[in-house]
Amino acid sequence: MERVTGTILVGRSFKPVRGQVAVEDGQIQAIEEMETASTDIVLPAFVNAHTHLGDSVAKDAAVGLSLDEAVAPPDSLKHRRLSAASRSDLIAAMRQTLRFMRRTGTASCLDFREFGAAGARALREAAAPTALDPFVWGSGDPSVLEVADGYGASGANDSDFHEPRAACKARGAPFAIHAGEPDATDIHPALDLDPDLLVHMVHAEREHLDRVADRSVPVAVCPRANAVLGVGDPPIRALLDHTTVALGTDNVMLNSPSMFREMADTAARFDVTAREVLRMATTAGAEIAGLDCGVVEPGRRAALLVLDGDSDNLAGSVDPVEAVVRRANGLDVKDVLV
Repeated sequence: MERVTGTILVGRSFKPVRGQVAVEDGQIQAIEEMETASTDIVLPAFVNAHTHLGDSVAKDAAVGLSLDEAVAPPDSLKHRRLSAASRSDLIAAMRQTLRFMRRTGTASCLDFREFGAAGARALREAAAPTALDPFVWGSGDPSVLEVADGYGASGANDSDFHEPRAACKARGAPFAIHAGEPDATDIHPALDLDPDLLVHMVHAEREHLDRVADRSVPVAVCPRANAVLGVGDPPIRALLDHTTVALGTDNVMLNSPSMFREMADTAARFDVTAREVLRMATTAGAEIAGLDCGVVEPGRRAALLVLDGDSDNLAGSVDPVEAVVRRANGLDVKDVLV
């Protein structure tokens, strides 16, 4: 039985409890409240709700470009770089990114993988030695669902996605789609596809929010990437008031996939509490993907992030949740159990 001690952020409310987490065979057996000398902070490992890991072959190449120039299919800089990369280079680059993500506290990510079944298989191969298990949104022909966990569509204005949507329903697989990133014109068509996840929703208006709430469609937001591309800020407060909202870092070519940076930026720029942001970075993404992590509770998978509460950065903080969201960074990571 392994025991992880310190201040534990327990349950969906992240209640700080002094004590220990008892772990056996990768599962949380108990949370025991007790006195402890440990200054560590124990919380759920992150679930990054939206990534494009293939972009790891072209980090920072798109800075200063518009959305269409940077990432729009099929001829953007991103797609040209991905097409030019060898399979071995692509796998090596994605593996490096996955290792960084694990070291900085991420247990899983929901990745939109380009180039069909071959792309999905490449990501599986990249992830195999990293102990980070991505949830793979496949693309291209609906047969990609034989190797992907679900289908990820670029946007309703890009193509007709009724066939892959029907394939997902037939298989019981989830369907996700980008919507409302450059403007609002693709949001209603995306909602007409009855998605299981919407990504971005930067330009969501009241009529869209009402439909999202009526159908309980969760949303993944990526505010740093939106800022880099100059498309605007997602209405995070309004989205939270209508549905489940999860936090993602989006294209690796635009930003590092650091959930610490994403949380700090979100907490600083939007009308949200630290607890809401931490839930967006952990519980929400896990629930969207059906993962048994994202919360510290008995019976859950022991996907835990341990921070050194006595680090030069965190020592003296009087609120562990605020410290995690606004102050912590990768240098404070003491251990990651995934």
